This record gives sequence, C-alpha cells and structure tokens, in this order.
Amino acid sequence: MRPEPGQVLHFSEDPSITRFVPLEKYVWAVGFARSPDYWFPRQCPRAMAWVTSDSSAEDRERIIGPGCGGRVHAVEYGWLERMRTVSLYAYRLPADVFGQLGDNAHVAVEPVVPLGPPERVGDLFALHEEAGISLRVLPNLWPFWDAVTETSLGWSGIRLRNALARSVE
Repeated sequence: MRPEPGQVLHFSEDPSITRFVPLEKYVWAVGFARSPDYWFPRQCPRAMAWVTSDSSAEDRERIIGPGCGGRVHAVEYGWLERMRTVSLYAYRLPADVFGQLGDNAHVAVEPVVPLGPPERVGDLFALHEEAGISLRVLPNLWPFWDAVTETSLGWSGIRLRNALARSVE
C-alpha cells in the first residue's frame, strides 16, 4: 500500500474519517518511501533500519543480514496477534496541500478531505514480504534499537514508549 504520484497517505484503524483536521498543529501523512513505517497497528512499537548510500557493508551485514534486502522492521512477540487481526486503512490525500517537515513527514496546517474512501490495507505480513522488507520478531526491542542507532544505517522508531521495559541483565 503506497501512494500514487500526487498523493500522500494517512494510515488509520478508523474507516469513518471524512475530513482530517490538524491536531496539535498538523495533519500528518507519508510518501512512498516511508509508507512501510506505518504497516502496523497504530500503537505497535517498532524499530526500523535500512541501507543508505552512507551505510557500511559491515553494518548492513550485522544489522540487516544476508539475503534480507535493504530494510528490516522489528516488533515484539506480544504484537503478532494484533498485526494479524488489525483492520488498517489507508487514506489517499492530495500531496499538493502538504508541505515537507524534515526529510520524511508531510504536513498540512488546514483541514484535508481524502481523495476517496479509505482502502483496507490487508495482510501486513504479505505487504512486508512483497516489499522485500525483513520483519523480525523479538522478545524486546531495546537491544535491537540500541544496536541500530549506533550504525551508519538509516533508522527510525515509532511508538517506542509502548515497547516492553528494557531488560536488566
């Protein structure tokens, strides 16, 4: 599930939104490259890493792994059932009403009406597979997150406040 040219996407578990109104200043959306960051239940904590032009071969091998393409997403075991059963929807929004915030976020400061009805995203595991994104399931995200953030890879974490507590070893 990715936007077409001239579009950005907003992902939601609510299929009844007819108008997006800025909350805390903005209506948020994502473009093509960052859409996979949102192929998860909304509250699901996830850590992601991907190869960039500045990534070292060592970091790619150590974090992404052999035969895993150029991107990996990680979640905790406790979220697997929710990933299997969530009803996630994508709203297509007109890109021309959005500005860029940072490298990846698209934001609008005025209300935005979707271009059509929401589309059911479908099988989140199949989306990852079709996109060539390795999906890791871990007992705890923090060791992976700590390793990823010390690399030359691109990385992002979403809803990490919902992850299990760090293990004390």
